[in-house]
Amino acid sequence: MQMSSHKNAFKLLGCCLEFPLLALVHENAAKGVLRDDGSLSGANGGQSLLPWKTRLRIAKQLANALTYLHTTFSRPIFHRNLRSTCILLDDDYVPKLSNFSFSISAQSHVKGDNKIRASGYTDPDYLATGCFMKKTDVYSFGVLLLVLLTQRAAYSNQAGGLDITANPKFHVSDGQTQIQTIVDPTFVMPYQLICRV
Repeated sequence: MQMSSHKNAFKLLGCCLEFPLLALVHENAAKGVLRDDGSLSGANGGQSLLPWKTRLRIAKQLANALTYLHTTFSRPIFHRNLRSTCILLDDDYVPKLSNFSFSISAQSHVKGDNKIRASGYTDPDYLATGCFMKKTDVYSFGVLLLVLLTQRAAYSNQAGGLDITANPKFHVSDGQTQIQTIVDPTFVMPYQLICRV
């Protein structure tokens, strides 16, 4: 409930107790949920690609929502399940962070049971130590950025089940990598960008 005041949180409006099963009523997310590759479901089950500016705006707004979770309250809230399929879009393509079922508030870290993992999004340090921290959410957000930029799923069952972060294109040895080598080729880049590490 603490997130309900943030514009990028998927809001619970109420519940109905008149049915045999509890019915939750949420705000309308008319465009639907992001797919594993960061696209939307199109007509007839097809794929609807998001324009470059829309993806960047989505990333920025999600970064603000994650910062809100980590800094606004006396104890940070860890989402613990950040991935593309937790992002819904409204009519104006405003992202709504959802699925707070694994979220927890803690002072600095939470010792977990390693059951919480989203293929391709899970921080290797969390897998090694079982400790969940802010940086674990930040790692998942970084993977989400790669998904939005590359139009590729975070985890692929093909090629032996590789995570997107295992792609050699993302390993920078000379201190820089050209964005054109990793972004979705359907994007039209108005100018040449170079990302310096």
